Amino acid sequence: MEMKNCSVVTEFILLGIPHTEGLESILFVLFLPFYACTLLGNLLILVAVIFSSRLHTPMYFFLGNVSVFDMGFSSVTCPKMLLYLIGQSRLISYKDCVSQLFFFHFLGSTECFLFTVMAYDRFTAICYPLRYSVIMNSRICVGLAVGTWLLGCIHSSILTFLTFTLPYCGPNEVDHFFCDIPALLPLACADISLAQRMSFTNVGLVSLVCFVLILTSYTRITVSILSIRSTEGRRHAFSTCSAHLIAILCAYGPIITVYLQPTPNPMLGTVVQIVMNLVEPMLNPLIYTLRNKEVKLALKILLGRTGHIPESA
Repeated sequence: MEMKNCSVVTEFILLGIPHTEGLESILFVLFLPFYACTLLGNLLILVAVIFSSRLHTPMYFFLGNVSVFDMGFSSVTCPKMLLYLIGQSRLISYKDCVSQLFFFHFLGSTECFLFTVMAYDRFTAICYPLRYSVIMNSRICVGLAVGTWLLGCIHSSILTFLTFTLPYCGPNEVDHFFCDIPALLPLACADISLAQRMSFTNVGLVSLVCFVLILTSYTRITVSILSIRSTEGRRHAFSTCSAHLIAILCAYGPIITVYLQPTPNPMLGTVVQIVMNLVEPMLNPLIYTLRNKEVKLALKILLGRTGHIPESA
């Protein structure tokens, strides 16, 4: 992606988390385990999906994609934040800032598209069980996965282009712990109203379309499940969707809070972004593991354990 750099600013200074002066060491000790658990948990899920033949199905193929994106999503912002929390430089070059913003929105939007595809997968499995293997064949699954990557790339390219075609001639202090649109636009030396409106519309439109599609899928799923006469059948059908629904709520809550505010609140935005970057990617492996017997069994075999793993609720 090429863009013309009209800026005299060659680097930015990340001011970090507001109102935490003197607490850097405590925050480092608190955040490092979250990041480590995110990498380890998602890596275990990915390895289990790859090496367990029981998990070679469309649902787990997309779950493996989610694990890849969660590891990448946290790694876009967390390493730099952890470094300056232990006293390293808060400077970030112009090009690194562009890359950070691009990959943050690329991975974030791709995961939104992926959740939408996973909702369609569950819709097909529950509403058309006899045709499921035909509709969600391997070629279709790969095509849907590649499509999420491409759409995420296009979405992020538009946002990055709108943000960095503006001139930045000082100041260069970013009131945030990473380069993101709400923190960067106030630093531009030009009228930012168009960029603000376009960014708001772009993020809002993508989120809204994905949410409507997910809602439509789960409305149809709910109708189909309620038509099942067997209580055990209804319970099993709901259990296959519960983890995905929890993950969707965890994903869309921060997006709505941060990007769909007409007047962003910096402190609230920072707290929500920390949750979105550190907590949510760590929770996804727990959500899908604790609610899924097949994943637990695959991990148990993978780790060579003989101990008891609690049954899902």
